[in-house]
Amino acid sequence: MKAKYSRYLLEFKRPSGTSRGVLHEKETFILEVEADGKKGTGECALFRGLSFDDRPDYEERLQWLCENINQDDLYLKEELTEFPSIWFGYEQAVLNLKHGDHLYFPSEFTEGESAIVINGLIWMGDIHYMEEQIREKLEKGFHCIKLKIGVDWKSEHRILQKLREKFSKDDLELRVDANGGFIMEEAETVLKQLADLHIHSIEQPIKAGNWNDMALLCSEAPIPIALDEELIGITDPAKKKKMLETIKPQYIILKPALVGGFAGSDEWISLAGEQNIGWWITSALESNIGLNAIAQYTFTKKSPMPQGLGTGSLFVNNFASNLELNNELLWFKTRKEN
Repeated sequence: MKAKYSRYLLEFKRPSGTSRGVLHEKETFILEVEADGKKGTGECALFRGLSFDDRPDYEERLQWLCENINQDDLYLKEELTEFPSIWFGYEQAVLNLKHGDHLYFPSEFTEGESAIVINGLIWMGDIHYMEEQIREKLEKGFHCIKLKIGVDWKSEHRILQKLREKFSKDDLELRVDANGGFIMEEAETVLKQLADLHIHSIEQPIKAGNWNDMALLCSEAPIPIALDEELIGITDPAKKKKMLETIKPQYIILKPALVGGFAGSDEWISLAGEQNIGWWITSALESNIGLNAIAQYTFTKKSPMPQGLGTGSLFVNNFASNLELNNELLWFKTRKEN
């Protein structure tokens, strides 16, 4: 088997606001493997400023993988423990080499027979831009919307209040993601305000790493708390278990590119199951290559909850995709449908 990688810069159609600032472009790396005349493609979806493996020797490690591509899986996994997005790309490339034709996890989903329910994601911006996005999602038939919050809580709170005036909790599920944007004292107040609005859950209300504070919030939370950034960088199974036992969250959010690919996600799901902790899967600004693989993996997990999968429509220069969004349902277009 031979391997090579290339750097690719995804350009946003419109600058996208997060609690970490406004994003104009997203760097990623495409891994290609070849054997017996067949090719497999994967995406090493590095997320600058967030990924555990955002470090100066990243490309050096990617080149090392290409040179050692024929080594044993377990050896490679061990060597890439501190490079979760590279391992994620490797998993995809090998699976695609095996199954071919944009396939990673063949199922009823990739046969075009079943779809995945997703939430509609609302990006940060001024109140008019956020309301415009919400209106668009509602018109498309979404029953679950996730809003990024934590930059201008006063305005964000007002938007949520307006939404609840129009739609009851039975008609519209609202999730919020703070990306660690609040301090502890703020978070306690915000949680109470969110509970009054029957919000489904809040992701990462305070910064990751404050286990005791987060545990206190989770034990007293009037709405469920989901851990997101909290999972990043924890690679040892014993430490993963200890973190979940300490904080006791209601949910965890799994971003395969950030938590060690599909193998890492499986491990978190297993540990969460032992403690009756819920979970769902979200993408993390991957190109259509990584998003396609995540969607196929997500379907095999059979979660009944709306998942946080984008559709790749954010970028002007994305790769061709078999994924298609119809209302809130994400479908895989088979070759006969294309």
